[in-house]
Amino acid sequence: MAEYLSHNEAETEGLGRRLAAVLTPGAVVAYRGGLGMGKTAFTRGLARGLGCAGRVTSPTFTIVNEYEGGRLPLFHFDMYRLEGAGDLFDIGWEDYLDRGGVCAVEWSERAEEALPPEKIVVTISRCPENPDWRTIAVEGVELS
Repeated sequence: MAEYLSHNEAETEGLGRRLAAVLTPGAVVAYRGGLGMGKTAFTRGLARGLGCAGRVTSPTFTIVNEYEGGRLPLFHFDMYRLEGAGDLFDIGWEDYLDRGGVCAVEWSERAEEALPPEKIVVTISRCPENPDWRTIAVEGVELS
């Protein structure tokens, strides 16, 4: 596990870009972190790093947003409103896994049993020294 300090949204996006550079087809990125921690900003960086254009927004009400046009498609899930892994399978989770893109899952702990064991875990939390900064831990892959 590696830990990084982000002082602002641009740095959080930059870390997402760095992660995108090492992702392969079928990768699952499982986010952990409360409301307002920067999960969507990190995903915006992932999308840019993969070469996906367009506005990146939180899929809180749509459950999943799809971003195409890059070296890999990005499927951005938000599990906040779902009851558990069963709901994820109801929206075609396995189909998304089979499409050869990257699945980025906010509130992943709500569907832990549906996630593959080789997932990448990104935990974002407030930095104790400054509540505007974020500590970002990345497990399961080394960033370049």
